[in-house]
Amino acid sequence: MKRLLILEDGTIFEGTAFGADIDVTGEVVFSTGMTGYQESITDQSYNGQILTFTYPLVGNYGINRDDYESIIPTCKGVIVREHARLASNWRNQMSLDEFLQRKNIPGISGIDTRALTKIIRHHGTMKATLVNPGDEIKHIQDQLRATVLPTNQVAQVSTKTAYPSPGTGRSIVVVDFGLKHSILRELSKRECNLTIVPHTITAEEIIDMNPDGVMLTNGPGDPTDVPQALDMIRGIQDKFPIFGICLGHQLFAMANGATTSKMTFGHRGFNHAVREIATGRVDFTSQNHGYAVDSASIDKTDLMVTHIEINDKSVEGVRHKYLPAFSVQFHPDAAPGPHDADYLFDEFMEMIDASKNEKGDF
Repeated sequence: MKRLLILEDGTIFEGTAFGADIDVTGEVVFSTGMTGYQESITDQSYNGQILTFTYPLVGNYGINRDDYESIIPTCKGVIVREHARLASNWRNQMSLDEFLQRKNIPGISGIDTRALTKIIRHHGTMKATLVNPGDEIKHIQDQLRATVLPTNQVAQVSTKTAYPSPGTGRSIVVVDFGLKHSILRELSKRECNLTIVPHTITAEEIIDMNPDGVMLTNGPGDPTDVPQALDMIRGIQDKFPIFGICLGHQLFAMANGATTSKMTFGHRGFNHAVREIATGRVDFTSQNHGYAVDSASIDKTDLMVTHIEINDKSVEGVRHKYLPAFSVQFHPDAAPGPHDADYLFDEFMEMIDASKNEKGDF
């Protein structure tokens, strides 16, 4: 069965339908990862987006029970050059096609994903729609241009109630802006006693919980759409060590006076080289974001830039000059992707221990 991908600029791609048989509209983006399609599709940072994979063959090792980054994926659609009809892997439970059908996500294959990626790189991310042929094209295009994409993505994916992930070590409050399960896995590896809380939690509520540290997770969308988080961060950063990742990084920077802006096409993939300024160390990192902290805005704050992206020099990490708090734009949990930067979770543990030692809590 045929399916159409129609872009906001009027470009039309015709391909073959797979996955769910529904029409969707969202922001079209691309990821340069060669593997990790299951983790990407289930990453809540792709909420509301139509995800293009630049690697030509997707789905060849199927879907398994271990690589979910969320239980219910909320990306709008999937675009591939070729989707594998048969999967070969000892962990495989179902095909990509069957998985997308079960999760009610449409896909399109057989289109020139290189040409699509070039359009996005040149014009920037834009609205797009996946539809089955039938309706008049001009009518579909008019509807697409008139569509206003939602701005409440974090509210859609954040947990509504707090829940525990028990451990025997340091007590960490994890503020869920659309977290990846791999963040919880990394903290659990370090025996942390976790309490995952909604994005609407207040500083007073966290203070009452008296954690050893606070994690600000990744999540979808524009950080300026989550203004209530800034007061929460300002209210706790002088009381508990803080580690922010991706959207959590942007919110931490904004809470301290920095600004953010939308990137032309963002960073999405697992091959982004990042340099740590202090040591010159270069890590290859997993990334998924369409907004970035403005470098010039850091100068007037109590923050210092710790990491930069080698290719475009964008801000990839900041640290507070006076408080035990830092954040990174990339994903040190790296699921999928390289594990070069997972040492940052150990630095967070050391920061917590040092803070407790200063307070005499040991």
